[in-house]
Amino acid sequence: MTAPPPRPSPLPEIPGAGAHGGDGARVAAALGVAAGEVLDLSASLNPFAPDVAALAARHLGALRRYPDVEVAERLVAEMVGVPAERLVLTAGGAQAIALVAAHLGTGWVVEPDFSLYRRHLVHLDPDAPTWRSDPHNPSGALAADTDADVTVWDEAFLPLSAGVWTRRRPGWALGSLTKAFACPGLRLGYAVAPTEADAAALRAQRPAWAVGGLACAVLPELVAASDPPGWTARIAIARKATVAVLEAHGRRPLRSDAPWLLVPHATGLREALARQAVVVRDCTSFGLPDHVRIAVPDESGLARLAAALDRLPPP
Repeated sequence: MTAPPPRPSPLPEIPGAGAHGGDGARVAAALGVAAGEVLDLSASLNPFAPDVAALAARHLGALRRYPDVEVAERLVAEMVGVPAERLVLTAGGAQAIALVAAHLGTGWVVEPDFSLYRRHLVHLDPDAPTWRSDPHNPSGALAADTDADVTVWDEAFLPLSAGVWTRRRPGWALGSLTKAFACPGLRLGYAVAPTEADAAALRAQRPAWAVGGLACAVLPELVAASDPPGWTARIAIARKATVAVLEAHGRRPLRSDAPWLLVPHATGLREALARQAVVVRDCTSFGLPDHVRIAVPDESGLARLAAALDRLPPP
């Protein structure tokens, strides 16, 4: 009697997308592979950042000491080019958002935009101070000089899109070293306040030792490696190559100045790519469930993305 043909293995169940990307480790667990084997293009980190893990390994002794946040604050202020009295160092850009939202209390967000603004604002009022990301998240477009009706500018991706840390506009500016240096585990961000009094109020709200000792210890080497103009130029070249790959596979990303591309009409693309260990950002949290956001990869990452797309049917 002829044995029946073996049944094909069931496709792995891909975990649902997190609210803010960075889903690589969860997808790796679902696939049964190491996290390092997954290409995570869902978090839009700098593909040309220095190897922060290697830098941090030289400073592990800092884990036994309390951090000196004041020294770290002065270093970041000098790098960004703002007065140290107005810069408040935070545990990532997310804490900067939370502290400023609590300080202002009421604000407004024109959707779609980053969901953490609405999450942390106490009250929403269209007549209140407006929050906006620059470049706009998720479209990737840089703000025009005429966009002046904004009180809080989230510039987390500005050094990867415009070649500067800040545009020094009136109001508040929020930044994220974790994006620029591709080290979200270190939690380094900042808020630049419009006045010294605002900055002092924010420091009073900030938890003691909010920024860890390892982050503060590695900070001088990060500052020395800061290169917004170089990063922006390299990302622009890589972004153009990524557009070409996507268009060759029938995908039409929107024009972007950012280290990512927003792709419409992409229902099911996240799950299909995830089964091949390539993770892109689901945009449901932006109110765009049929879009994905794809971080611009380096050359080797782009080759992996292209190979994964080769194995999918045309859209």
